[in-house]
Amino acid sequence: MALPDITPERQDLGLISPEELTQIPIHERQHVASNSQISGKQQPEDSKSASRYRAWTTAQKIAFRIAFIFFTVISLPTSASWYKNIFSLDWLHLHYRDLYDVARFQPNILGRVSWWPVWLGYGEWVFILLVSAALGLIWTAVIKIRRAEPRDYNLLYYWLRVVVRYRAGIGIIGFGFTKLLPTQLPYPSLGLLNTNFGDLTAQKIYWLSIGIVPWYEVFAGVVEVLAGALLFFRATTFWGAVLLFGALADIVYVNLAYDGGVHGYSSYFVLLSGFLLIYYVKDLYNLLIREQLTIPNYYYPSFGKIWQKIGRIGLKTATIGIFLVLLFWIQYVNFRYDPYKQPAQKGVRELRGNYAVSEFRLNNKEIPYSPVDSLRWQEATFENWSTLTFKVNRPVPLDLSNGGGSPMRDLNRTFELTGVAGGQRVFYYDADPVNHVLYLQDKYRPGRRGEDSEGDTSGKRDRKKTLEKPDNWIPATALANIGPEYSKIEPIALTTRRAKGIKSETRQEDGKRKRMILNYQTTDGSRVVLTGITENKDSIYVVLDRINRPYALSKSTLNAGEYQ
Repeated sequence: MALPDITPERQDLGLISPEELTQIPIHERQHVASNSQISGKQQPEDSKSASRYRAWTTAQKIAFRIAFIFFTVISLPTSASWYKNIFSLDWLHLHYRDLYDVARFQPNILGRVSWWPVWLGYGEWVFILLVSAALGLIWTAVIKIRRAEPRDYNLLYYWLRVVVRYRAGIGIIGFGFTKLLPTQLPYPSLGLLNTNFGDLTAQKIYWLSIGIVPWYEVFAGVVEVLAGALLFFRATTFWGAVLLFGALADIVYVNLAYDGGVHGYSSYFVLLSGFLLIYYVKDLYNLLIREQLTIPNYYYPSFGKIWQKIGRIGLKTATIGIFLVLLFWIQYVNFRYDPYKQPAQKGVRELRGNYAVSEFRLNNKEIPYSPVDSLRWQEATFENWSTLTFKVNRPVPLDLSNGGGSPMRDLNRTFELTGVAGGQRVFYYDADPVNHVLYLQDKYRPGRRGEDSEGDTSGKRDRKKTLEKPDNWIPATALANIGPEYSKIEPIALTTRRAKGIKSETRQEDGKRKRMILNYQTTDGSRVVLTGITENKDSIYVVLDRINRPYALSKSTLNAGEYQ
């Protein structure tokens, strides 16, 4: 027998006839009647609305008051820099990181205090929860004393869910686009492909294992972006929360297992999505566990007035336009011409490739090949971008960050360096194409352990390290040939953030990086001769012969950056 069409909307409108009610079993009829309370002209409007949905117990009200404070605090930005950033955006020349930083924030009340435990990054949450519990109990006491309950808990619950829905949706979309257009976990550079497996940290192995299959990374991005988009609509909130919970719970575990370092931020989305799913637990239990007829009856406030309709539609349209359409476009431009974590400048075309070190002289003394020699280069690689990598048989400092942050200078994009041991040296170079000179700087910066501050282009953190005098180690005539770094990418990718970031990061250089100045001679790149001064002020003479190094790994079919 077909079931009668009894929906919450028809109940609200009073369109269910007595005949329809008689077509369902008695116990279900009672359930519907108790839920809908269709008639009741004698009841006030507020009490009628409340009785239509659910009666709140005292324990539920106390829990809600605590949850209301807790989720409101963690869903809204509390950092002054966030507001400073949003009011300083150049909307005509946006960098993807501008909107990414608007979407990327998490609870930050305590900052970096020493009197509160960190607890793997969850200490801040515990602190906020304890404060929320205290405030929630104070709220309860005030209500007891004044004997004045809020007019409608369902309405408060609805708006709290709206705040959490949009916070989670915007945040995960910002996260997801860096995978949908794969820049978060880039395809390995030649230097990384040449690294021995045992010289990679666990975190690096995981990131590379995703980076070598960019279309899987795209799929992960689709899931995250789709989850965020579904959360913008109340009718699809359940499915968005399910996707978000499943996808991010996996990321939390992966980051804990591989020491990835972003378990805190991914846990944040698991918490938000878990809160959203609580709303559906009762109906799911009734339907899936008890196997009973379940008619959802969810609370939605009425937006009957014109200004309410315009405001609701306008805000939703603006959110979708900015964080789905506009963010996708500027992320696409970033993927093509200025990829996150990967240098943007083109390297010297004729130098690109893998090289064997055929001859090596230090201070005019030839050093023959030996796998145990600590001075001689063992192999070298020029990437498609402005990076020279070579190996030496001696320990070098290990950078344990994940190569993230928001650096604008190629010198500070360190994904090809981080988590790599085995004597791997990675140098950024500025090339003087007229005199055939490379000005090289070590990408490893002493004291660096974690990411740069997210969105911090002010340079305040390292201002004390700024040199008092200009760092003029590259002659002015060479600088004129090298040209400014800012404009060395496609004009469509030039942004205000890139201009400010390069200027700020240049000021932060303290002159402590290892540096080399090498002349290069080559015809077609098959043989390259490097001569010059090393980081230790020794003269060097190196002959490199290009080698074809076949990899078992297939070439990527989806590459970030434009280096042709």
